[in-house]
Amino acid sequence: MKACDLVKGSVVELDGDVCVAERLSVQTPSARGAATLYKVRFRNVRTRAKVDRTFKGDDAVTEADFETRAVEFSYRDGDTFVFLDQSDFSSIELNLGELEDIVPYLTDGQEGIKALLRDGKVLALQLPDSVTLEIAECAPAMRGASVTARTKTAVLETGHKLQVPEYMAPGEKIRVDTRTGEFVQRA
Repeated sequence: MKACDLVKGSVVELDGDVCVAERLSVQTPSARGAATLYKVRFRNVRTRAKVDRTFKGDDAVTEADFETRAVEFSYRDGDTFVFLDQSDFSSIELNLGELEDIVPYLTDGQEGIKALLRDGKVLALQLPDSVTLEIAECAPAMRGASVTARTKTAVLETGHKLQVPEYMAPGEKIRVDTRTGEFVQRA
């Protein structure tokens, strides 16, 4: 695959590790004959570290050999998280250390999660770009607060803390961006 064919979510092999493309930017040259540069931020699947690389359009990038399966989050038992493989209904158990980044967005029975597998081992889980969660606690809603007014801290049903508009109240469902952890909109 050429670097110019990379898109967000592309899974490639860099330095022997599997990485997922998170962000891409294209820098076009101002001089004649100069090459277009593709700046890509990858996330190492094994270590969860960010890897920034710059490629020219014709540079070769090795696609990773992996399998994608739809999974559903079933339940949490201490530090063990159990997922149900939707294709063969087998259970997949992962520990807290492997899932630390996505735990604040997991609720029982949550669907739309993709598991990246290689040689039968789960490399990573990919959540949808946004999920719907309920506000568990926050300060009381302000009367007359507008959408563009100040924000307040809210705690979601999963324990994740984020800033929401002042008009939000406990029990309301909101959309949360899983990439940034920020409030998107009321659900």
